[in-house]
Amino acid sequence: MNNQAPFWIQPGDTSLTFPDAGLALREPDGLLAIGGDLEPDRLLSAYRQGIFPWYSADQPILWWSPDPRTVVFPDRIKISKSLRKTLRQGRFSVTLDRSFEAVLSACAAPRRSGSGTWITPTMAAAYIRLHKLGFAHSVECWQDQQLVGGLYGVALGRVFFGESMFSRVSDSSKVAFAQLARQLHAWDFALIDCQVYSSHLASLGALTIARSEFVNHLDRHCDRSDLQGPWSLDPRMPHQDW
Repeated sequence: MNNQAPFWIQPGDTSLTFPDAGLALREPDGLLAIGGDLEPDRLLSAYRQGIFPWYSADQPILWWSPDPRTVVFPDRIKISKSLRKTLRQGRFSVTLDRSFEAVLSACAAPRRSGSGTWITPTMAAAYIRLHKLGFAHSVECWQDQQLVGGLYGVALGRVFFGESMFSRVSDSSKVAFAQLARQLHAWDFALIDCQVYSSHLASLGALTIARSEFVNHLDRHCDRSDLQGPWSLDPRMPHQDW
């Protein structure tokens, strides 16, 4: 690698070593490294160090670790009155790991704004591999047996690294996120990584913390692996309990 950010990962480099996240650029915020591959071991190594891939189809693989970091603590999720009413009505049903590839495909679809997608076929294939290995998970929100919202991400120990979400019906992605947060809290998860700030995430209780604090959380909570594998919601938590 070169001696300053962005660091170049040379072709054929199998060391899986990333530079310290604290060396990432301030502008663009968090750019740390370029190159490498999306093999499972490299992806998991990156997440463990607070680094994630994000790039367009016409770019090499770009690795990021922004500062500050946007997170949600599962026990502090914010549920508005209107969302609580929606949750109690039971208009939606939520599942885990039932349709990972469908959720990923929906997240990759062009947005109404007309913007493209960073979930390239190569990126999608990488997360499908992680799902088959038991590290990547999906949350599905259904209405009348139709997939109307959801999200996917990666779990290491007691940290869930959210990657992308989609919504085809109002509140569907919020319902999916709220149910996920409640289940993760029941499983004693410490943190949901949301990567970068958005008003949508802020409405659900997302806040920003220093990158150094985020990495400290990873050091404390990423090493437990007893929840690797397919997930399912605890049936003892009905929607009426909201």
